[in-house]
This record gives sequence, structure tokens and C-alpha cells, in this order.
Amino acid sequence: MAKTWLVTGTSTGFGKELATLLAQKEDVNVVATARNLAQLDYLDQFDHGQIKKVLLDVTNQAEIQTAVKEAVAAFGGIDVLVNNAGLGYFATFEESNRDQVRYMMDVNVWGLVDMTRAVLPIMRKQNHGVIVNFSSIGGLYSFPTLSFYHATKYAVEGLSESLAREVAKKGIKVLLIEPSGFRTDWAGRSSQKDLPTIADYAEYKEFIEANANGAHHEAGDPKKAAEIIYQQVTDNYADLPLRLPLGKISSDLAIEKYQENLDQFKQLRELSLSADQPE
Repeated sequence: MAKTWLVTGTSTGFGKELATLLAQKEDVNVVATARNLAQLDYLDQFDHGQIKKVLLDVTNQAEIQTAVKEAVAAFGGIDVLVNNAGLGYFATFEESNRDQVRYMMDVNVWGLVDMTRAVLPIMRKQNHGVIVNFSSIGGLYSFPTLSFYHATKYAVEGLSESLAREVAKKGIKVLLIEPSGFRTDWAGRSSQKDLPTIADYAEYKEFIEANANGAHHEAGDPKKAAEIIYQQVTDNYADLPLRLPLGKISSDLAIEKYQENLDQFKQLRELSLSADQPE
């Protein structure tokens, strides 16, 4: 029986590569979403009735509900939800634009939350499903000028870990995707960049510009990422990991961060225990 995947943000990047891959699988129905349906014309060449294109801005509650209803009406259920829609924002913490930060929070966090809440009742009724949440190595490891972007991805990490525990007995799995630099639009068009104007932060101008100039030259291949995600969800369901770093930099930094934390926690062990009341 064909599995139905609903993927957000399929006009570019990871979402586009994943939708393209899924559209060519014989046993997959694809619900591809975007804020501009004209940007999904690339799927037409693969369509033989198994593709549903749906207008969706994940900050719009009404469009979320409509997208989920259309997916169920077309294919009877939703087996895999991929929360891919997202954006970045480069600026120092002190100089970050509050409105831009709030919008990014609405997309990266609340968009993911609202999509997941809309799909969960369907998956609970089915007693199975996979929720794939796009995080980032930036959900584990932090860099200067990305403090609020990191805040959104650390939120996705915490939400996903807790959710995974809550729904495990209903046969629902949660998979966090944690890419490092990939050849998508993230560091380019999909990230607002405000260069420092305060002299004390001038050194970070080069970091922001280097990220912008390096867009589409990163080591990560989004086609390979799509194949890995499909393989994990399809062939490794029983042992699906909660966290999946993608790319050497992501894997290296994740190991480094957890090892440093573990070493520090061990060093502080006796001090930590001293905070408790005697037994």
C-alpha cells in the first residue's frame, strides 16, 4: 500500500529534492506544499495521480488545516510529515531586528508546531506515522551572529525529543534532521543578513559575508540528504534514530559538543550532587 508523505517548503532546497525523489517512487503519494504553486511545476513530469500540490504558508492556520484536509481527502491519510519549511537570520544578538526574529520564530517553530498538531490526530488514529523535523547542526552547536536562529532550532530539538516520548506507544516516530552546510538557498536567499553597525561587533561582518558568498558551494549534497531521509524512514523504521546529523561538519561538531559537555558534567559531578538535601 502506498505511503503518503506531506512535505512543507518544497519549492527549493531539501524540500524540493525530497519531493522530486518521492514523486518517482511507485509506492509513495506526495503532498507537496509551497507558498507559490507555480514553483512546483517541476513535479508535473512525474505526476500520474499520486501527487497533490497544495498552497501553504505555515504561518497561516487556515491554510494548514486546509492542506491536511486535502491530503486526507486525496489519499486517505498521512504516513509521513516532513516539517522542512524554514529560514535563517544573521545578525549579532544586540543588533537583531525584533520583527525579523519574531517572523523566523513563527516559521521555524510555530509553523512546525501547528503542522504537527494538525497531523497528529490522524497518525494517532492510524497507530503509526513518522514526523520528520528539520533542525540543524545549529540546534546543537552555536555560532556568533546566529543566536536567534539557534534559538529556533534548539526549540525544535526540545519539542521533538519530548514529543517522541509522548507518542512512542502510538507507533509514531520522530526524526530530527541536523544538516551542516548544504547546497541549498539557506545561506543565500533564504536568510536575512544584517551586517554589524556597532564597532565592537565589526569582526563578525566577515563571517556573515563569508556565509553569503559560500552559498551553493557547501560540501553537503541535498540529493544525497533526500535519499538518506527516505531510506531511514522507509527501511529503518524500527530503529529510526531521534537525531540524524547530516554532513561531516555536522557529525564532527555534534560529537565535539556532546563530548565537551560530558567532560564538564563529570568534572562538576560532586558540586552538582552537593546541591541536594542529604538522603
